[in-house]
Amino acid sequence: MRTVLVVDDDPMVLELTAGMLEDLGCDVLVASSPTEALAKLGANPKIEILITDVNMPGLAGYELAERAKRMRPGLQAILLSGRETEGRGLPLIRKPFLETDLRRVMSRTTGLC
Repeated sequence: MRTVLVVDDDPMVLELTAGMLEDLGCDVLVASSPTEALAKLGANPKIEILITDVNMPGLAGYELAERAKRMRPGLQAILLSGRETEGRGLPLIRKPFLETDLRRVMSRTTGLC
């Protein structure tokens, strides 16, 4: 079972995404801010995949993914956004999305849990 860290400042999106990932067999950790996400990433070496919202206060998902990958070179990242259309080299899932969309992008990019 792979460990996924999900980051979103919208509690409903965070809960729904975490539930979808659990349904896919992932061990899921959640963070409601980029600062919390970086702390959890530093504290938990089991995290293999980061799934983060792009538009968050303070630190955008692009920058969070960059910092996280510097902290953990093998980390894989997927971006979520309702506004952005470009992942800047990372896989991007447009909100709103279904569990089948998440499964498809993960199977193509990070691999499933």
